[in-house]
Amino acid sequence: MKHLQEPTFRESVDLMFNRAVALMDLEPGLEEKIRVCNATYTVRFGVRLRGKIHTFVGYRSVHSEHMEPVKGGIRYSLAVNQDEVEALAALMTYKCALVEAPFGGSKGGLCVDPRDWDDVELERITRRFAYELAKRDLIHPSQNVPAPDMGTGEREMAWIADQYRRMNTTDINARACVTGKPLNAGGIAGRVEATGRGVQYALREFFRQEEDKAAAGLTGKLDGKRVIVQGLGNVGYHAAKFLSEEDGARITGIIEHDGALYSDDGLDVDAVRAWIMKHGGVTGFPDATHTAEGAAVLEHECDILIPAALEAVINMGNADRIKAPLIIEAANGPVTAGADEVLRKKGTVIIPDMYANAGGVTVSYFEWVKNLSHIRFGRMGRRQEEARHELIVRELEKLDDHLGDAWTMSPNFKEQYLRGAGELELVRSGLDDTMRTAYQSMREVWHGRDDVTDLRTAAYLVSIDKVASSYRALGL
Repeated sequence: MKHLQEPTFRESVDLMFNRAVALMDLEPGLEEKIRVCNATYTVRFGVRLRGKIHTFVGYRSVHSEHMEPVKGGIRYSLAVNQDEVEALAALMTYKCALVEAPFGGSKGGLCVDPRDWDDVELERITRRFAYELAKRDLIHPSQNVPAPDMGTGEREMAWIADQYRRMNTTDINARACVTGKPLNAGGIAGRVEATGRGVQYALREFFRQEEDKAAAGLTGKLDGKRVIVQGLGNVGYHAAKFLSEEDGARITGIIEHDGALYSDDGLDVDAVRAWIMKHGGVTGFPDATHTAEGAAVLEHECDILIPAALEAVINMGNADRIKAPLIIEAANGPVTAGADEVLRKKGTVIIPDMYANAGGVTVSYFEWVKNLSHIRFGRMGRRQEEARHELIVRELEKLDDHLGDAWTMSPNFKEQYLRGAGELELVRSGLDDTMRTAYQSMREVWHGRDDVTDLRTAAYLVSIDKVASSYRALGL
């Protein structure tokens, strides 16, 4: 539960922003221009369902238009409110700047619980919401491009894209009005896993840096590290799956809405996910210790804590009991401003949300570019790449024949080397490069300035400087 004396989510974002700009020398007025939300639109619309008209309230906030289109997800939740949407839009501005995605920041939300409606009803609600936004240019390939967020996914994005296309029948770039679509509706390979994959790449880059590991009191590689994940939704599931299967991390705790599972030997992420999909929660899962007090597991001993669901789960009420030396914010705003201060004083290293969960918007950028170019990545160059590799392999085979047992190619080398990069490989490569480059820009500030003691402040400094440069270029 959030501590009563703590600021709201929006105020937390502003406090962290203010802490960073205090270390900068911006022109008079520019700080305020960057900080404020440009506009927030509230739409109220009715949909006839189950014999009566139901009125729904939705929001679309535009934080910064220093670059267009603006970019940001749409979430479905009864807890959606203007304060939350504006905070998320601000984070999107800074996130896009940090990872060099050429977008401004935006965010949307609809006050609805998807579980209250069947698929046909939810489609009618989504299409009407999309209509209300699109007619105000709050969905548009060159002005405002939504994506999935909490409570939404590929299905909802496909409905929104189709609704926009029906309203704009001559727009050849209509598919680019939204990202996170299914592959057969203009989506891109690797988008569903993108945010979780980005968390994995962020941790890999952190663990490449001896100085950074030492700051968290950690050594070695990801292999064997104890990880607790809060929230096994899309982001938490993929992050936990990839870290355990590909990097050898041990998922010792999984926290969900109905409690938590814990096992020192490590949990089978796919088995837990399958159990949640079938039973609606983790209660009753047979191969782990279950506790109804899920929040208490946040305070268990571990090496890496991954809050991957809601904001403010780590707050002033529990921050002093958090034992994890490294926290990576897979969710937006999971650590409040007050808790952030407590944790920094304890020496906890926090990899901030604006960087850690930027995999989603990065791959959304790739999808947007794909939709505008009207061709999938790898289509023109893949076979040419394979043909060029074939020339090298033939020469190696001649050497293999000549030297005999003295030298031979490794098993599967030929097959792996000859395979040209398809769309999924190119998306993962681009995401990995983005996460590495953005991390290096943060750590240069973190270690290069005496007045910067944490990665979050470094991330804000990097992103605010880029937004300020964009505004200067516009003549502001």
